[in-house]
Amino acid sequence: MSNILIALGGNAILQPGQKGTYEEQLQNISISCGKLVKLYMSGYRMAITHGNGPQVGNLLIQNQRANDILPMQPLYSCVAQTQGQIGFMIQSVLENQFRLKGLEVHAPVILTRVLVDAVDPAFSKSTKPIGPFFDEEYAKEKITQGETWMQDSNRGWRKVVPSPRPVKILELDIIRQTLDQNGITIAVGGGGIPVISKGEQVVGVEAVIDKDLAGSLLARELEVDAFVILTDVAHAKINYGQPNEVDLTHITIEEAESYLAAGQFGVGSMAPKVQAAVEFVRYTGKRAIITSLEGIEAAIKGEIGTIITNSPRYDVTPKS
Repeated sequence: MSNILIALGGNAILQPGQKGTYEEQLQNISISCGKLVKLYMSGYRMAITHGNGPQVGNLLIQNQRANDILPMQPLYSCVAQTQGQIGFMIQSVLENQFRLKGLEVHAPVILTRVLVDAVDPAFSKSTKPIGPFFDEEYAKEKITQGETWMQDSNRGWRKVVPSPRPVKILELDIIRQTLDQNGITIAVGGGGIPVISKGEQVVGVEAVIDKDLAGSLLARELEVDAFVILTDVAHAKINYGQPNEVDLTHITIEEAESYLAAGQFGVGSMAPKVQAAVEFVRYTGKRAIITSLEGIEAAIKGEIGTIITNSPRYDVTPKS
């Protein structure tokens, strides 16, 4: 069997234009899990990570709106809450879909803390977009209140928060054990709950860890055969939205880094995905894939998607 790590993008949970009701998210997850069940039955064991940006953003809005009657919750607590909620939904749907096929497959959810450096330079500059998109007028009003906002990929304005690099996944041994035992594990949701060392203690910190960089770290530590990042497009692109737009198919890490340096990828969208893929490939010598949920099976076979490797030649044959 082949071990892979699948990083579910936000559209696998919440589609653009949706309100974000529990029922909407559950329906989206049901579609996503249908693909994952097929992969499992084809011989792939998988660690699953997921985004939580829209959910954290919405929870922060709820906190702000109810602040006159309920105390605000810290950002890391919101990350933990959404990690548990989304993990529960993925777990429930996966196990139910397996039961419909007559299989008793457990999909454990590991509430995961990720250690970051307390003196990471990211704490002095907010860069990570979270939450839904808003118009410029709303964003500028929030800026006057002391928040940091940025325009993200020409789709609107989003709040940004500190995003330190992941250093260590504290629940790694448990994640590895559940993957070995069950063939599926759900962990490091939303990049993990950010924590720092404070003396002899480990405590939460106000930040959001990029989910793809955290997924890349987990993929390296688990020594998976492929790191698959799912997003809302079939390929990463250069000259995005322009007449000379090009789909990237198979590229090397050197090519990927040159495109990153040239600013070809959106800071709050594709750039961290490509960076995470490059780090995985450089460390392991294996392949990373960026593609859409719809094309995941074909992408793992090497037929579509953006495949990033050390060299132009690669082998997509699963391990026996």
